Amino acid sequence: MRYVQLRAFHYVAIHGGFSRAAEALSLTQPAISDQVRKLEAEYDVLLFNRQKKQITLTEFGKKLLEVTHRMFDVEDQAYVLLSESRALSSAKLRIIADSVQHLNPVLGPFREKYPGVFISVSTGNTTEIVDKLCSYEADIGVLGEIPESREFDIIKLSSTPIIAFAAKDNPVAKLDSISLEELARQPLVLREKGSKTRYKLEQIAESEGITLTPTIEAVGREAIREIVASGAGIGIVSEAEFGHDERLCKIPISGCKPLMDEALICLKERGRGNLVSAFMKMTQDQLQAAPT
Repeated sequence: MRYVQLRAFHYVAIHGGFSRAAEALSLTQPAISDQVRKLEAEYDVLLFNRQKKQITLTEFGKKLLEVTHRMFDVEDQAYVLLSESRALSSAKLRIIADSVQHLNPVLGPFREKYPGVFISVSTGNTTEIVDKLCSYEADIGVLGEIPESREFDIIKLSSTPIIAFAAKDNPVAKLDSISLEELARQPLVLREKGSKTRYKLEQIAESEGITLTPTIEAVGREAIREIVASGAGIGIVSEAEFGHDERLCKIPISGCKPLMDEALICLKERGRGNLVSAFMKMTQDQLQAAPT
């Protein structure tokens, strides 16, 4: 088994085809195909299901991809270590967050200290964040739940209640609080399934025999905010993520105290890299310096 064969397999798997893998590696498609065939022949295994216009990983191929992900991630870490002086001056940090608001206190200071680092920020729900981290498509995640998995390094950011919110001219905005029963009678604007905030509140409501059914379902917190601001319904969010919006009013939910634990996480093996560890450390230092 040779490095080039594993690399060919890995690139075909992550790019979804021999031609795209060849392009990514600046090689010819026959050369990539030959390396994968040699790997399969040497160990008498089938790594891909080859169909007319697409390929898919076999079960064995999926297991091998998990290994090569770790293998090439270690290679990346070695490169970072060997070029440490450049790693924090001209690198890329990929962050995926359920709410970018949690990043605001650290992004500015981090950019000031490491001006050459390019930071990519995308949004997603809890399920998407964990999936992106585990598939090595993101370096750091910010999500509304502390994972139980031992795979992650975790920094707890906050623990705040779930609240409802409405447009200022909505009659509901005048309420001092709203019960789950009252909330269930309102036109609800909820995030897609996979949102931990939605899941947690639905679970609490169901335990009391109440069903929360959305009138409108939208992907992403910003979409929900805009829909609610238009007066189309009532939204829910963790208080830490409500922020400031003059168009909206927050409404405490009475009778229950569901809390959302916001956390910054990364895979333990990624946390050993200079760039990720620098961001995690700066976040931890800021939390410790913040007044209690």
